[in-house]
Amino acid sequence: MNILTCERVRKVYGSGSNQVVALDGIDLTVSKGEFVAIMGASGSGKSTLLHILGSVDKPTDGTVTIDRTDLSKLNPTQAAIFRRRKVGLVYQFYNLIPTLTVQKNILMPLALDRKKPNKEYFEKVVSSLGIADRLDALPSQLSGGQQQRAAIARSLIYRPALLLADEPTGNLDQKNSREIIDMLKLSNRNLEQTCILITHDERVALEADRIITIEDGRILSDEERR
Repeated sequence: MNILTCERVRKVYGSGSNQVVALDGIDLTVSKGEFVAIMGASGSGKSTLLHILGSVDKPTDGTVTIDRTDLSKLNPTQAAIFRRRKVGLVYQFYNLIPTLTVQKNILMPLALDRKKPNKEYFEKVVSSLGIADRLDALPSQLSGGQQQRAAIARSLIYRPALLLADEPTGNLDQKNSREIIDMLKLSNRNLEQTCILITHDERVALEADRIITIEDGRILSDEERR
């Protein structure tokens, strides 16, 4: 079952002589449960693709369908709700609310919808990510690696159709980077979470089951590794 389908996706910024083609005809499918790395140099179009997949931006042409929803048909309010419920986003910088405990940060997406968490699933997520003993701490009391784990837990709490990780190790040292990649792989396997990892680092990309390389807004290669 395909959880994501991109068909002839183009993104153009500017017009006339100032026109920049960021994405130029992207065709892509991702099946439920896959762990995919999208790799490319700065300016290759990978971040633009991430923003479109995360419903933060819309393509100039083409369609993007996630979990049977055509993102082009969503208005800004609908896109924000879809993003919160269906797309987990993990960034290089953790974006945790400094005045809230780790537990409240993790549960924030549910709180915005006035929904109660599934206790069993919540405990499974925080235990899998190794932060069950830090739930009452504030973000400032955590290491960088622990903050990123909390950010991953927050992104998983709604059981999203897709988890998008944008350079999640870019702000971490080698030890914590290794741990975060292991956490993403654990989420993929133990929680059956479909993951797309955006990176410029080949060593990080090699941890995925499939590597898609983007160059000049086009898919240069698509390689299954396992």
